[in-house]
Amino acid sequence: MSWIQKLYDTYEKCDDAPQFATDPLMPMCHILQKAHIEVVIDVSGEFRSARVLQKNEQSTPVPCTEDSASRTSNDAPHALCDKIQYCASDYVQRGGRKEPYWESFSNQLKQWCSSPYAHPKARAVLDYLLGHKLLDDLAREKVLVVDDGGRLADTWDSDNPLPALFKLLLAKEGRRDQGDAILRWRVQVSGDPISKVWEDTDLQNCWVQYCASLHAKRGVDLVTGNSDVSLATKHPRGIRWPGDGAKLISSNDKKGFTFRGRFKSAEEACGVGFEISQKAHNALRWLIDRQGYRDKASGQVFVAWDVGGKQIPDPFKNTAELLGLPSDVPEESASDPEYGGDTGQYLALQLQKLIKGYQGKLTEADNIVVMGLDSASLGRLAITYYRELNGSEFFDRVIEWHESHAWPQRYSQEVHFVGAPAPREIAEAAYGRRLNDKSGAKLRAATVERLLPCIVDGRSVPRDIVESCVRRACNRIGAEEGEQRERQRHPKRGEEWNWEKSLGIACGLFRGFHRKEDYKMSLEEDRNSRDYLFGRLLAIADHLEGRALYVAGENRDTNASKLMQRFADRPSSTWRTIELALTPYKARLRAKRPGMLVAIEKQLDEITCKFQTSEFTDDGKLSGEFLLAYHCQRAALWANATKEQTPEDELIHEGDE
Repeated sequence: MSWIQKLYDTYEKCDDAPQFATDPLMPMCHILQKAHIEVVIDVSGEFRSARVLQKNEQSTPVPCTEDSASRTSNDAPHALCDKIQYCASDYVQRGGRKEPYWESFSNQLKQWCSSPYAHPKARAVLDYLLGHKLLDDLAREKVLVVDDGGRLADTWDSDNPLPALFKLLLAKEGRRDQGDAILRWRVQVSGDPISKVWEDTDLQNCWVQYCASLHAKRGVDLVTGNSDVSLATKHPRGIRWPGDGAKLISSNDKKGFTFRGRFKSAEEACGVGFEISQKAHNALRWLIDRQGYRDKASGQVFVAWDVGGKQIPDPFKNTAELLGLPSDVPEESASDPEYGGDTGQYLALQLQKLIKGYQGKLTEADNIVVMGLDSASLGRLAITYYRELNGSEFFDRVIEWHESHAWPQRYSQEVHFVGAPAPREIAEAAYGRRLNDKSGAKLRAATVERLLPCIVDGRSVPRDIVESCVRRACNRIGAEEGEQRERQRHPKRGEEWNWEKSLGIACGLFRGFHRKEDYKMSLEEDRNSRDYLFGRLLAIADHLEGRALYVAGENRDTNASKLMQRFADRPSSTWRTIELALTPYKARLRAKRPGMLVAIEKQLDEITCKFQTSEFTDDGKLSGEFLLAYHCQRAALWANATKEQTPEDELIHEGDE
C-alpha cells in the first residue's frame, strides 16, 4: 500500500500550498466534470440567466458520492450539479429518451439540505428545482433546443448554424440527447463575492462533512494502521481523464462474476479509509493532469513527482525539452558547439547546471515516485510500474540517461539539438508507420513501458529496440519514400517521419547500448574498427556524388543513399559497386572542382589504407557502429565544405532540400 500512502502524503503537503494557488487540488468528495450549461439564480431560488459554456471553461469540480464517482449509467446522482436527466423533474414529459433520475437526485439533495451540514446555496438550488421551471427557463433563454411543441429536439435539420449546445454534445447515430447536458450553478448572495458554487470552499466543506457522516462502516485502515476509521466502500474512477471508467481499487460485484479468492467480502481483503482514498485518488488525478505522460489511444499513463510538491525533471522528455530549449531553433543559431568541438562536455555542463537548480530546492530526504498505469479492460486499472527514489538517486539516473544516449539530433528542417530522445520518439524510430495501425497504440505503449526502466533504473535499452532503430535508419530510401507518402496524405505527420530523425535516434541508442566503447559525438579519425571505417567510406562516397550532382544542377538521390541498406548487409561487395559508380562524378568534379576532388580522394585513400586486408574483403553484416561513423564523417565533410565555399558555390545540405 506504499503507493496510496505516498499519494495521501502528497495531497496533505500540496493542498492549499501557495505555489499551487492557480492549480489547486480537487476537494474531497468531488469529481471533475465537463459542464455544458451554467444557470444563475439568487439565494431565494429565483432564476436570473443561463448560458451555454465555451469549451475552454467546461471543467468543473462537482460534489459527488462514492456511488456517483464510480457510476457508469446507473441511478447514482451527483449532488447539486448533474445532467438534465437528473435535475429536471419534467424531463420525460419534454421528450427525454433517457431514464429519468429526478427522484433520486432530489431526494439526495433534500437529505443534504435537511442535515446539520446544509448550505444556503444548496437550499437555493433545491428550491429552484422544486419549482419545476428548469426546462421552461432554459428553453426561453434559447439554451435548449425545442420543437414547436416544446419538446427536446435531438436532431438539427435546419440550414442555420448548429446550436451552441449541440456542438458540445456527442452525437450517437446522428442524434444528440440534451438530457446528457451537465448543469452547474451560480447562486447570487448579497455580500458574497463568490457566486460560483464550484469555487465556494465553505459549500465544499459542508458537503465533505455530510459525506463523512454517512459512513457508518468503521474498521482498520491498512494504509495508516488506524484501527477505528470510516472505511471507503467504493473508490473513485476518472483517474486518467474525465470519464475514465477504470478503477485502481475495486472489489467483487454483487453478481459474483469476479473471483472471490480467500475472502467473502471486500472488507476482509483490504480496508482503506474514506479520507485516505479520496485524497490519494484526487492527488493522482491532479498529478497526471499537471505533469503526466498520457497516451490516450492506449490508455497508458506515467507520472513522476516529488511527494513534497517540489519541481523535478521530467524523465519522459527529450534533452531539448528537459533543458527548456526552444523547439524551433535553427541550427546556425543554436547554442550547441560545432561537430568538431566537445559536444559531450558541453551537454554535461548544461545538464549539471539544470540538476543543480533542482537540487537546490530538494533535500536528500525528499522522496520521488515514478508510477505507471494502464488498463486491460474498461473497468480495471493496474499499476504497471512503481519506483520510489531519493532525490540524488533520481537525478543521477536522469543525467546518466541523457549523457550516455546523447547524439546530434535533427527532428525537422529547423529543430536541432544534442541530447537523448524521449521514449515516445524512440518507439516511433523503432517501428515507424506500424504505430499508425490499429495495434500501433499497444505497440507504442509496450515500447514506452520497456524504456522507462532504462531511464529510472539505469538499465540498458533492450537489444531488439536498438537493432530495430538501426535497421530502419539503414533503409534510407524506404524511409524517405514513406515520408513522402505520409506528407501527401497527412501534411503535418510527414514532417515527423523523416530519415534524419531516425538516424540520430539510432546513433544515440547504439552509443548508449555500447557505453564501454566510449564513442564520441564527433569524428574519431583514430578509430580503425572495420564497421567504423566502412561507415566513413559510405559518407565520403555520398558526399562526393552529392557535390557532383549539385555542380551539374541535378536533384536526385545518390547511389550511396540508394544502396545504404544493401551496404549494411554486404559492405565489401556493395562498396565495389558504389566505387565504380563514382567514376563519372569524379570526372565531373575534375573538370569543375579539381581541388575538391583531390581532397576527397585523399580522404578515401587514407581510410582504405587503415583496413586490414581480411576486414576490407569481409562481406559480413555491419553493426550500428557504421551509422555513427557515417553521421560523424558526413557532418565533418559538410562543416568543412561550408567553411570553404564561395557565395556562388553555396551548397545545400541534402536534408534541407
